[in-house]
Amino acid sequence: MNVTLVDHMGTDLSVVNAARVSFAKDSQWESITPAGPVEGLLSKQDEKLINYLAKHNHWSPFGHASLQFHIKAPVFVARQLVKHQVGLVWNEISRRYVDDEVEFHEPEVWRGSPENAKQGSSDEVIDINPRGSMVDDYQQVCKKAKWTYEHLLGQGVAPEQARMVLPQSMMTEWYWSGTLMAFARVCNLRCKADAQEETREVANQIDALAQPLFPYSWEALSDG
Repeated sequence: MNVTLVDHMGTDLSVVNAARVSFAKDSQWESITPAGPVEGLLSKQDEKLINYLAKHNHWSPFGHASLQFHIKAPVFVARQLVKHQVGLVWNEISRRYVDDEVEFHEPEVWRGSPENAKQGSSDEVIDINPRGSMVDDYQQVCKKAKWTYEHLLGQGVAPEQARMVLPQSMMTEWYWSGTLMAFARVCNLRCKADAQEETREVANQIDALAQPLFPYSWEALSDG
């Protein structure tokens, strides 16, 4: 699984000035040297403003900064993340149009099922050594799905139908663009310990890429 930053727009100062325009004012980067303002450094007053906006749910100024990512992850991860809709735009590779090589996600460990919960995983790691057939079964299912998919294509079946045999473990790719506020919301939910581990891995990568670009705003918007 991999997250790549494609583009971004705005800075912490963009957030500050989007808020200050209500009073027909604006701010500049803080000046701490004779050479003038230092890009990326906010004044204490502007830092307090960002914290105030986040604390009191004034979200609109955070909508004037944005990020765009290219993400590669299994289908089951993508289907969890696409549920986040507000402030976000999603364009995904379509197997109606492409029939490139199929890749599958194979977990490094197999987690146990929780005893007293309807979803999620337990802390137990299933020892696959004495259960080699379990891993073999999984790999065989993936190989069979891939073979069937390619066979259907070879028989002239349309890709939009042939794709029906591909499992949720298949890797997919998408562009994901949205506001700073929207991605902060994604990370606040999906970086938590109770999020699925694979989905959390993607959210953690987004978090690591966004934080250096908007350090003041990201900290203010973060639940953690």
